[in-house]
Amino acid sequence: MTLEPGSARCPGPSTRDIILADSTPPPAALIEQSYEFEGDEDISYDEYISAEYAAAEHQHMWSRTWQWACREEHIPEPGDYYVYDIGDRSAIVVRGPDGTIKAFHNACLHRGTQLKPPGSLGYSPKLRCPFHGWTWSIDGELEHLPCDWDFPHVDRSEFTLPEVRTGLWGGFVFVNFDDDAAPIEEYVGVLPEHFAGTWDLADRYVEVHVRKRLPANWKAAAQAFLEAYHIVETHSQALMTAGDANAQYDVFGDNVTRFVHTIATTSPHVPSERRPDEEQLLGMLIDRKSPGGSVPEIPHGQRARDVYARYTQELLGETYDNDFSGLSVSETIDSIEYHLFPNGFFFPGLQIPLCYRFRPDGPDPDRSIHEVLFLRPKPHSGKVPDPAEVIELDVDDSYTTVPGMPAGLGHVLDQDTSNLAAQTRGFKASKKRGQTLGNYQEVRGRHLQAMVRRYITEGRARAAATQGAPT
Repeated sequence: MTLEPGSARCPGPSTRDIILADSTPPPAALIEQSYEFEGDEDISYDEYISAEYAAAEHQHMWSRTWQWACREEHIPEPGDYYVYDIGDRSAIVVRGPDGTIKAFHNACLHRGTQLKPPGSLGYSPKLRCPFHGWTWSIDGELEHLPCDWDFPHVDRSEFTLPEVRTGLWGGFVFVNFDDDAAPIEEYVGVLPEHFAGTWDLADRYVEVHVRKRLPANWKAAAQAFLEAYHIVETHSQALMTAGDANAQYDVFGDNVTRFVHTIATTSPHVPSERRPDEEQLLGMLIDRKSPGGSVPEIPHGQRARDVYARYTQELLGETYDNDFSGLSVSETIDSIEYHLFPNGFFFPGLQIPLCYRFRPDGPDPDRSIHEVLFLRPKPHSGKVPDPAEVIELDVDDSYTTVPGMPAGLGHVLDQDTSNLAAQTRGFKASKKRGQTLGNYQEVRGRHLQAMVRRYITEGRARAAATQGAPT
């Protein structure tokens, strides 16, 4: 029998089957499924390596999409600012006197000098140009014009700093350089519904913050984190304790995709004669988290993942002064990853509390920046820690060198990025001129590329229509 394209699934229990059998039921969002076949054509390598294509992305896509710029706690007090840069565009995000958040284009209205350096943050009660001293309030009003006698043609009411649109979700400040963009509330799709309650990212703080340069196009780097298909080869050490080929993939409209793959289960790739029993599986997990630690007994009718989830809740509850006993097994230990187009990755789970973003690193399509945040639940008592300072890593630096980075996770991130330089070289060396993706396991990467392509196509059509319009 011939299956419809995209309908094939890994034989055996699916992620949905596994989490529905947990001792504590998952929230409805985790068992919701939303997949549609998106085609099986090759994706041209030119979409990764072409400087012209990268320039079109900046012109037509990065200029019109919502991107998280910073966390709200990065600018907690009036006068605090944070600069977000994407390509040649730059926004100064500020906390105003009344506590509201605004963003301004990072350029002086006199001769264009940037008001704040790229990637900078801090406190600045005024926005003062370092070239000639033109000065704006943090509400964007022109307050000081040196030698104003020489500028009778300057109407101060017309020299307010132009704003960049802002939006808030999950404790993040988003910016959009398109004045006509739909509001953030429409753009984020299912995220507010899925992340309500115990998944609320606004109730977390930044424990670790890493920014690393990568030798690959931003989309190639992002795609390395959009599927679990690579686990069998790149993370083979995890096959005994993690699902992969049976992971669940979802596409929720234009802007949101997701995967869920289980922890404390064994990969379908492991043959039956090598698969650990439940006691052995639990021992592997406990020893990985606490070498030499005592292994709890597994009650009758439960599995290793049920016991491991309670163990994790108690361990992290003590570490972070919190009570996590109300979380389901899946919310506690599984790898749950949402992607918000174009470059935001959000993990709501307890054990894997990550947030990523990928951005181009200058005009070179072969270079990108990977930013990683650990978002930990705020403690029930005492002061919430200040957001961690950014640790900068160059291409050859290891994630394991970052203070506060769990060694195991740092090693996994090193593995995740270890293939990127070879992939970039392969894009250029290959006689076959495109990627051939799996219909199900790699649908999120295909969807990402399709969305970028749509923005470029629509942007070029608008530009052509504008140029052809009568004057």
